[in-house]
Amino acid sequence: MTKGVTKRLNTLTDALTWELADIYDAEHQLIERLPNVVRVASSPSLRSTIQEDLNATRAQVDRLERIFSLLGNKPLSEPCKAMTEILHDADEIPVTTEDSSLKDSVLIGILQRAKHYEIATYVTARTFAEQLYLDDIADLLPESLDEEAVVLQRLTRITEAWLFTGRQNIEAPDAGKSQVAL
Repeated sequence: MTKGVTKRLNTLTDALTWELADIYDAEHQLIERLPNVVRVASSPSLRSTIQEDLNATRAQVDRLERIFSLLGNKPLSEPCKAMTEILHDADEIPVTTEDSSLKDSVLIGILQRAKHYEIATYVTARTFAEQLYLDDIADLLPESLDEEAVVLQRLTRITEAWLFTGRQNIEAPDAGKSQVAL
């Protein structure tokens, strides 16, 4: 993997390469960090979902490597600061309760942010590839998009199941009064 893509974006192909390099780094960060997230998660369904996401992420990296090959490049990696920050949040979940479902719910929120970031990046890359008439590349990206959407949906269902079955302490102190100063 070659680190760093030029910061000069002179063409749409440069922009596509930059997007791909960004998501390539993001996926590598996930491969490195998701095993730790699996260990932190309490719920078997959440652990299973994260493990399945890890397997899909490995397939996405393989797909990205094929895409770079189609572009005539070695895999390029642009440091993805957004994913670094999102995953950093998983290390510092500010939950002071022993309620494991609350901690898992916060963890799910962090993972959902990661999924949204990945989806946005894949959509952008696909759009660029379509505009460049790079059909081989544009045809590979929806598979990654679909995989991300499935994980996002599963994470949402897990959280909703907890909230609607009473497993979660959802009553806020001073209910009805805003706790956030704007």
